[in-house]
Amino acid sequence: MRKRKAKQGEKIYLMKATLSDWYGKVRGQPYRVLAIPEGFTLYNLAEAILDSFDFYFDHCFGFYDEIKRWTESKEGYELFADIGEESEFRGVKRMKINRVFDKIKKKMLFLFDYGDEWRFIVELKGMESPEKDANYPFVVESVGEAPPQYGEVNEEDQF
Repeated sequence: MRKRKAKQGEKIYLMKATLSDWYGKVRGQPYRVLAIPEGFTLYNLAEAILDSFDFYFDHCFGFYDEIKRWTESKEGYELFADIGEESEFRGVKRMKINRVFDKIKKKMLFLFDYGDEWRFIVELKGMESPEKDANYPFVVESVGEAPPQYGEVNEEDQF
């Protein structure tokens, strides 16, 4: 993941990404708080979240306003739109974080890997001025151990 210094006048968004179950429950689940420039895209945010959980950035994903039933979302952003697939939503590669997360406490479902359906609740927790000489994004707080993205591989399964 590429990192960069904040641009002049750019705010740093504190984004909390919490692993969730299919019902939007997050109690006791691992989470990460990321410091990320407001001018980064949703694509960059997805990459930062996955990196903070030690996941590979190897599947399609989307951000949705319906936490429990993402298919009923009115607001959404999908990688599908950027790669020429059919999508009712806008893409993630040009959509800036500050346009989507436009108020403190706004939450969206970040759905990664439509097969395994990894679900993260992403919330804008706050905004701050950039730290001098800091390279963004970075993890501000890490709570809980990330689960393995892929189950344990048995030697028998490899053949």
